[in-house]
Amino acid sequence: MGRVILAIRYFFWLLGNLRRRLGKPPEFVIFTLEGPYPEMRSQRAGFLQRRLFPGPRISLQELGEQFRALQLDPRIKGIVLHLRSLQMPAAQIQTLRGFISQLRSSGKRVVTWSTGYDNGRYYVATAADEILLQNGGEAAPLGLHANFVFLFDALDRIGIKADFIQISPYKTAADPLMRSSMSDEMREMTNWLLDAYHADFIQAVSTGRGLDDDGANALVDGAPYTDLKALSAGVVDRLISEEDLPAYLGADEKPARLATWDEVRNKVRRPPPNRVGRYVAVIRVEGNIVDGWSQQPPGKSPLPMPLIFNPRAGDLTVVQQARRALKDRRAAAVVLYVNSGGGSASASEAMAAALQKVADKKPLVAVMGPVAASGGYYVCTPGQWISAQPGTITGSIGVLTGKVITAGLLDKLLFRREALTRGANAGFQNTEEPFNDEERQIIRESIERVYEVFLDRVTTSRNITREAAEAVSGGRVWTGSQALENGLVDELGGLEEGLAKAKELAGLNPRAPYREVRPERQYSQSPVSLPSGWANAILGLGSDNPAALLSYAFEGLELIASGKTLYLSEFMLLEPPNYP
Repeated sequence: MGRVILAIRYFFWLLGNLRRRLGKPPEFVIFTLEGPYPEMRSQRAGFLQRRLFPGPRISLQELGEQFRALQLDPRIKGIVLHLRSLQMPAAQIQTLRGFISQLRSSGKRVVTWSTGYDNGRYYVATAADEILLQNGGEAAPLGLHANFVFLFDALDRIGIKADFIQISPYKTAADPLMRSSMSDEMREMTNWLLDAYHADFIQAVSTGRGLDDDGANALVDGAPYTDLKALSAGVVDRLISEEDLPAYLGADEKPARLATWDEVRNKVRRPPPNRVGRYVAVIRVEGNIVDGWSQQPPGKSPLPMPLIFNPRAGDLTVVQQARRALKDRRAAAVVLYVNSGGGSASASEAMAAALQKVADKKPLVAVMGPVAASGGYYVCTPGQWISAQPGTITGSIGVLTGKVITAGLLDKLLFRREALTRGANAGFQNTEEPFNDEERQIIRESIERVYEVFLDRVTTSRNITREAAEAVSGGRVWTGSQALENGLVDELGGLEEGLAKAKELAGLNPRAPYREVRPERQYSQSPVSLPSGWANAILGLGSDNPAALLSYAFEGLELIASGKTLYLSEFMLLEPPNYP
């Protein structure tokens, strides 16, 4: 039956490509790139959600598929990338640069054009054959600048105090809440991250513009540039309006024909259909790692509203997906895509345990997105192979937990409270008082046990000694490049490289398909699941991110109306830094 289906698909592929041969595609296809792009295509949403909260137009995964389709058609001479503001973290921009490298390797000419270049746009542009700038445009200041805000004094003034216990001073997620200034450890870690990002940026400029390191540094330090200065300094190759691109890209005084992907998609040749049979299963872990079911936000909020608009990766969902992939005989290998700064320790362990069962039977490759740190790294440990982009934020192997003391604020608001308890330690969750010495010792023993289990997974996964694991752990955060040097990952790359490695390990044809494992129906779920309490230790990235401006500090405030308490452990994840 499978051969019959393949024969039918092959017939329609031949028929479709014959029809496409009759059309004449343009010489160049133009893509306007603007705003944030998710790494993977959006999961299916309900009818009402699709209309009330329309998702992004396209993902990087789909953009890569479009580029590959153009690579296979010899009639397409090249690609024009019209670059607007790219609100993308470093790892995603590196994925985009990888697409450009593949296009150029296939013989396609890649040209970038923009009304102006900032860090992100210029980083992408240096991978192209030519960099074009609009007349009157400019190259903005280039380089790195990271701001930090410390809230201890401000919170103290309104009667709020944060009481957190951490394994190592490098686990700095709670520092903005508990300190008035940067600790030595936080400064040291921030500097090595900034050094890595800056070195990567300089390398991109050096390679793309044919300069040595001194020349690349001089180009970066010389910004900002007006259009004329950018041209004379070799920052760009030509000043030109978008309307003059056809004439510039043409030959023999004949303007080139340009068209968008939507205009050309039905004219380019399609690759032959894949054989029906074994495939690579893909499981994604995106957002805060929580106990319970995964949840996707209904839309994107312009305000920081993590309760509603942050994706959540729940252990019930991911464990279920892992078991389905393990049982499916056609799933020859599994790729785990992780974009998470951490969350619940218990949920991370549940996911890792289920994924380990998969890895015992099938090749499991972990692919890190913009962030795969702390709990995000924890769930990667079962992978026989781990890949990350050079700019991926990873590591942060450590644990902290605590609570935000709101009694002072509630006193100022004249909220009168009374509490009745039974049990000697029932008040651990109480936000009226900080931990006493006995409670602090009990909590430290708890998170030290979590840290011990975490380190055991790291030593087993990476086949290193306990001493070697501790040297790169303790909450230390690394870029993907630094993680490779420290033995925490195996390869620099993204989803495409991870899929290729999974096929190689499973002995599949390089053209074998991949398919995302969809979660089964959930029979019960609250709209917003709450953490189980203080004992749910945090494996969160938080302000370890050097570009983070502010932690979601006030999610630890008591919700008076519901009588529930939301602990900071649930919501420490911050957005990864935009490049740089």
